[in-house]
Amino acid sequence: MVPNKMEKQCYTIVKTMSSAEQGMVMRDYLKKEIKVSRRALSAIKYKGGKLLVDGEERSVRHVLQKGEKLTIVFPPEMPSEFLSDESMPLDIVYEDDVVLIVNKPAGIPVIPSHQYPSGTLANGLLRYFKEENLASTVHIINRLDRNTSGLMLVAKHRFSHERFFKMQKKKEIHRRYLACVEGTVHQDQGVIDAPIGRRAGSAIERMVDWQNGRRSITHYKVLERYSNWTLVAVRLQTGRTHQIRVHFASIGHPLLGDDLYGGTLERIERQALHSFEVSFIHPFTGEPIHLHKQCPDDMQTLLANPINLETI
Repeated sequence: MVPNKMEKQCYTIVKTMSSAEQGMVMRDYLKKEIKVSRRALSAIKYKGGKLLVDGEERSVRHVLQKGEKLTIVFPPEMPSEFLSDESMPLDIVYEDDVVLIVNKPAGIPVIPSHQYPSGTLANGLLRYFKEENLASTVHIINRLDRNTSGLMLVAKHRFSHERFFKMQKKKEIHRRYLACVEGTVHQDQGVIDAPIGRRAGSAIERMVDWQNGRRSITHYKVLERYSNWTLVAVRLQTGRTHQIRVHFASIGHPLLGDDLYGGTLERIERQALHSFEVSFIHPFTGEPIHLHKQCPDDMQTLLANPINLETI
């Protein structure tokens, strides 16, 4: 059936059964081959999804036969009542039917809050999904601080979000950052291993907390030293709130522009931090995805030479 252009399109998987699936119970096939979780299967069954065999609805107890066409229609998703769609330019650097990767500008929050109820990346993405006629809402895989720029992953429906979330927990999604930090970092590379917790009395600020903090590990490599600041590439082994900012401040090298953690605003008016690289093995296609994005103009103007991201 070809959907009407006005009809919102749910995420759909279509598979033709081979001799390997002959005699397999559909429930087992969905679990083992498609990796549909119990929760996702329940949503398909009870929240508007469909399981079709040759166009006819079947139960999960159906025994599959060679040559049958199985269509899995995931249920439509309703966005939160607190999230409205808004038009905004989006720099989408990669997209397929399950995920997109967007280059977030500095100064834009990722999701709405009491302080920023609108104008967020999620608002803009919801409008994009609406224009693309997708019956889904926004699923953020990795967040960036409002004043951090760079690459972010966004799942296009609950099923893919579940897969990417598991990958993230297993450290199978790799991200690197560029940071400009105060002072001269003398070691060419190093590891900052210091637990991070909330600062008492603040809803926003974090701190190194050796008693109650959660273990946090940051790897860094010096790329270039300037007269009184240093450009570093950073890889996170853990992903705590404000981790890069807190860790470099804790060793006496706060980020340029990060006045919350002791950085100066003389050269740049936001923390000089950019998520420049993301890489992973695509959980649906098996394809290696490896993307780079140059830092924006406010960080570029600080640099004496262009950065070859491929060689970092």
